[in-house]
Amino acid sequence: MEKSSNTTGSGGPKSDSQLPEKLHRTLSARAAKIKARKTSAAKIQRAWYIYVDKSLFKLLKHTVCAAEYCVAHELLKKVSPTEAALLKDPSMKCKVRFRFSGETFPPCIVFKIFLKSDSRGFTYFSGKNLLKPSSKAVADAYKIMGERKFYQQIMQDEYIFQKFKIADHMDVVTVQDYMQFCSLTDETPASSGGKNNYWRRLNLSNIPRTMMMYDIVDYAESGVISDRLQKEKKYLLQKPRTEEMRLHQLDIVSKVRSLRPAWPPIKRQCNLARSKRHPNSESGGHSRVCLSGERGLRVTVNIFVFINTAKRVSLSSQSVQS
Repeated sequence: MEKSSNTTGSGGPKSDSQLPEKLHRTLSARAAKIKARKTSAAKIQRAWYIYVDKSLFKLLKHTVCAAEYCVAHELLKKVSPTEAALLKDPSMKCKVRFRFSGETFPPCIVFKIFLKSDSRGFTYFSGKNLLKPSSKAVADAYKIMGERKFYQQIMQDEYIFQKFKIADHMDVVTVQDYMQFCSLTDETPASSGGKNNYWRRLNLSNIPRTMMMYDIVDYAESGVISDRLQKEKKYLLQKPRTEEMRLHQLDIVSKVRSLRPAWPPIKRQCNLARSKRHPNSESGGHSRVCLSGERGLRVTVNIFVFINTAKRVSLSSQSVQS
């Protein structure tokens, strides 16, 4: 008897409805594994970025401290030699302060010069404060400046007052108003009655290349660490346990070092005496010229000069011609 076509064996092919379910489970498991790996990689990457940013901030903090307490005069001398001379004047008690600035990380380093008055009563003379309205000095200034420039100055003063609300001594009421007025006076140009003493940025061109500070600022701007900084990075990132360790770290950052490695001196042995091999030669001789490279390689070149031989050849040629 023939078997019925409706009966199916146990090892027969599965239906089409079961295949998509198994494939879907496999794909979902793989997707979950890939998502977990990406999440883990993102956590590790974020932790690494935090570590790098903290390390860079510690190095920049060492740079700011070393610049303020160790090499303030050397840095200011490259920025402005005239202001550096005032910093050395004992009668002018000036202080250069450094701090961080910027809206993004890593921050930039800025500096500003402060003058310690010590209740000596230093007075800053400004034409804006000395020239009172409806005075003869204002009329003379109007004639000298001209109508157009005079009105431009008046409009600029009114614009500053409308923007900051505290632009004159008469506007100061509280301590906060006084601090705001002092800050505005420092940042205002001298042509507008200010001191023109604002926070200036410290660039790589203002830092000597022989200092470790240059490598730190270059690392913050370009992201490329130098070999010299790589050697001292581990020690600089350590938390100073004593005052001596902190001063040693600042000394490393501000110490002047040579750009090129110091090769050991090479003795050049040059024998300028005449050779004993030719004692009968009148002006002939044997000399050695030692050529020494940076790695100590020496090349000895022997130069033989026989003037008498040349004279004999010339005499023999004259006799043959005769």
